[in-house]
Amino acid sequence: MRGFRVFIGYFGFFVMLQGALGFIGQVFFGGAWGMLHRLADLPSVAYLGVFAVGAGLGVWGEGDKKKRGAGEAGGEGPGA
Repeated sequence: MRGFRVFIGYFGFFVMLQGALGFIGQVFFGGAWGMLHRLADLPSVAYLGVFAVGAGLGVWGEGDKKKRGAGEAGGEGPGA
């Protein structure tokens, strides 16, 4: 399951980047950037939603790494 959460974390970063590029390009430069605008014509607010979803996935994926690091440093677990 650890590998899946790492993949979701990286995928979340990619989604977050697409949301940011779409929003910045559409608001400040007149046309969306990234790859998402090739799949769907979204309003600026929707790109912010895509950014938020990507950030949530990234945080969820990275949370597993921090939990494991704290468990190892704290001496918890079997054999401690």
